[in-house]
Formats: sequence, structure tokens, C-alpha cells
Amino acid sequence: DVDGNVAVWVEDCWHDNYLRAPEDSRAWVNSGCVRHVVRGASWGSAPEQVRSAFRTSLPTDARNSQVGIRIARDL
Repeated sequence: DVDGNVAVWVEDCWHDNYLRAPEDSRAWVNSGCVRHVVRGASWGSAPEQVRSAFRTSLPTDARNSQVGIRIARDL
């Protein structure tokens, strides 16, 4: 249920690689961040993108019908 509906915005700022990334699973944010990470794929993505490890970036103010957020709730 993670892939295929919409790609998911995450809090992390875009970095080309994982050098100096936090090692405790905190979001990797920087002041002045203008691009954020989008993970996974949507109904309109290429098959090779339909995996949770796929990531790309979009400008912070971008709007797109194939990108959304995931809301989780503890029961």
C-alpha cells in the first residue's frame, strides 16, 4: 500500500547523496531549502519508479496531481 497511488512528499530537503545525512532517522532539513524529496511513484509513473526507494525532487511550492502526502494514525 506504499506505492502506486501518489508519490509522497517527505520533510527532507533534496541532497544529491546521503553524505552527512542524519544517522538517527530525523528529517534532513536545511534553512533556505527550495527543493524537497518526493518518494515512491504514482498512477502515472514509469514501472521502474514504483518502489519506495525511488526518490526525486520538486520545488517546495510545486503542485502536481501525482504527488501527495501520506497520513498515518496509531490505533
